[in-house]
Amino acid sequence: METENDPQCLLGLARRIGQTLARMHDEDLIHGDLTTSNMLLKRPLEQLHIILIDFGLSFVSGLPEDKGVDLYVLEKAFLSTHPHTEAVFEACLKSYGASSRKSSPVLKKLDEVRLRGRKRSMVG
Repeated sequence: METENDPQCLLGLARRIGQTLARMHDEDLIHGDLTTSNMLLKRPLEQLHIILIDFGLSFVSGLPEDKGVDLYVLEKAFLSTHPHTEAVFEACLKSYGASSRKSSPVLKKLDEVRLRGRKRSMVG
């Protein structure tokens, strides 16, 4: 797949990931191990489907905290595996926010989880 050298394609892929995660979270399903390694891409590119795999750590929860942690795990994995793609991940979150009926409290919790993660990394 030729997405790495095509910024528009990467942004489209990120938007599709955000939509997929929004659908999953709106059904109160928490993946538990969201990484790009646990995503399969099904062509054609114009109708790209994201298939999530490895639900071994998944559980059901309606709590915004659990969904925020799910997104935080993806963010950390995404940025460590794909450096210099902060804008791509932001496109994913923007799409998530636009696609989810329950995104507002989840994204607020994501910000709280980020702050806790920063404090933890500064302390020890």
